[in-house]
Amino acid sequence: MVVDSDYRGEVIVALHNDSNDPQVINSGERIAQFILMPQIYIKFEEVDDLNDTNRGKEGFGSTGTN
Repeated sequence: MVVDSDYRGEVIVALHNDSNDPQVINSGERIAQFILMPQIYIKFEEVDDLNDTNRGKEGFGSTGTN
């Protein structure tokens, strides 16, 4: 979930029980995690071509050693 910096409403955690057994959540139990991160503003520059790199067009694992 992403919460915008200007949002001022309640944040709700939706839970779903995938089993047929009833589940009990007691007061004070941890059911979610929250990570607070800074908002970074980025200005993109559109270019016609990209310069070459050592990796080139190779996919996952191409930067590791054998």
